[in-house]
Amino acid sequence: MNLPNKLTVSRFVLTAFFLAVLFWPTEIPYRNTIALFLFAIASFTDFLDGKIARARGLITNFGILMDPLADKILTCSAFIAFVESSHLHPDAPVKVGAWMVVIIVGRELAITGLRLLAASKNVVLAAENFGKHKTISQIIAIISFLVVAASPEWPVALQNVLHDWAPQFAQIMFWVTVILTAASGGLYLWRNRQIYLSDV
Repeated sequence: MNLPNKLTVSRFVLTAFFLAVLFWPTEIPYRNTIALFLFAIASFTDFLDGKIARARGLITNFGILMDPLADKILTCSAFIAFVESSHLHPDAPVKVGAWMVVIIVGRELAITGLRLLAASKNVVLAAENFGKHKTISQIIAIISFLVVAASPEWPVALQNVLHDWAPQFAQIMFWVTVILTAASGGLYLWRNRQIYLSDV
C-alpha cells in the first residue's frame, strides 16, 4: 500500500477515534479540544494524500474510490454527531438542525450513487470546483463548531476573544455549507443528467 492510500485509510481510523472521543460515556479531560485536534489532522490527510498521489504518480483505483468515501464518512459523521450534541445541549451557542444534516448527507449519497452509476458505464465523473468549495465550507463549519465547543476548556483570555464572534461565525458557516451543498449537488446532477436519464 502506497503512502497516499495509507493516509486515506488513516482518515477512517481518525474518524473512529474522533467519534469515540465525542461520545465516550464518561467525561474525558479536554474532550472537545481532542476532537478538534483529531478532525483537523484527518482533514489535513485529505489534502495531503491527493497532493502526494498527483506529485508522485501514485493514483490507484483504491485511492480513486476510497479517498472521496473517507472524506464523506468523516464530514457526515461530524454533522450527525453535532445534531446529537445540539439535542443533548439545547443551550449550546451553536445549533445544528437535523434538516440541515439531511440535506448534506442526502447530497453526498446522491452524488456517490451517480458516480457509481457512471462507473458502471465506464464513465469517470471528475469533481467540480463548486464541489470543492462545498467541501472547504463543510470543513470550516465543522472546525468552527468544534472551536466553539472546545473554547471553555481553554485559557480565559482566549475564551474572551472567541466569545464575541466565534458562535455567530460557526452558525453562519453552517448556513453557507447547507446552501453550497444543495446548490453544488443540484448543479452536478443536472450537468450529468444523461448518466441517469438514459436508464429511466
